[in-house]
Amino acid sequence: MTLKRSVLFVINPIAGGKEKRHLHRIIKRELDHSRFHYEFAYTESADHARRLSKSASYLGFDVVAAVGGDGTVNEVARGILELGKEQAAMAIIPFGSGNGLARHLRIPMRPAAAVRLINRLKTTRMDAGLMNGFPFFCVAGAGFDAHISQLFAKNKKRGFSGYIKSALREIRLYQPARYEVKSGGKVIREKAFLVSIANASQYGNNAYIAPGASTSDGLLDVCILQPFPFYRYPEMALRLMTRRIQSSRYMRTVRGKEITVLREAEGPVHLDGEPQHMGNQLDIRVMPSSIAVIVP
Repeated sequence: MTLKRSVLFVINPIAGGKEKRHLHRIIKRELDHSRFHYEFAYTESADHARRLSKSASYLGFDVVAAVGGDGTVNEVARGILELGKEQAAMAIIPFGSGNGLARHLRIPMRPAAAVRLINRLKTTRMDAGLMNGFPFFCVAGAGFDAHISQLFAKNKKRGFSGYIKSALREIRLYQPARYEVKSGGKVIREKAFLVSIANASQYGNNAYIAPGASTSDGLLDVCILQPFPFYRYPEMALRLMTRRIQSSRYMRTVRGKEITVLREAEGPVHLDGEPQHMGNQLDIRVMPSSIAVIVP
């Protein structure tokens, strides 16, 4: 008799502002019960998903499925990562506002199709990044995107529309800052609208900040977007959505394993869209092949 694999679905009930009551029916219908048994756990606060996934990995669950957006994925992946190499695999059931990592990995946006991927149990090992000791798996950064993440976190209304409204409201008011970026012997000093550190190619919603980024190349893409005139905002938005931001005269990109970013003052950063407050020096490095994730 084949021993069944175990799956814990870690569900963020508020992710993306989307209803999840039907999820139990989808899992019951789509998961192969001859091969898997499963349990549910709902998050109740920030960092709860990390604690749940760490416990599940410690208890021997074979798969921990993050049901939510990039913030939920970050917490679940961190919990698994904390137990070292011999850990559970992570699955992603996208329910967030942007679902950047899921989209990069070509995980289906439809929950039923994402659940069916677990049946195949095809995994790949992906890199992670560390910023001042805190892991990220999709994109981290400082500047305008971190500022918007901070505002968005305070907004009770979740979803992509809320993010766009915040960006449109703030873009005229935001003041770019001076940065010094060091990577692989290169030093770049300039004023920037944002500095993004990309492990994956996009923020979410197919907004590609680093179209050439790979989660398995052992490198991070450092994307430095210089200040641009406000009238060019539609153009820059279009470039993000059509994978052409790297060809803009306002964008500079370097790749590296270890990066140091110096800025004028401490302030907000974001890790996979979740805001944090850090000092003026950001020490960033890649952790190659650090976590197993279920992919198509």
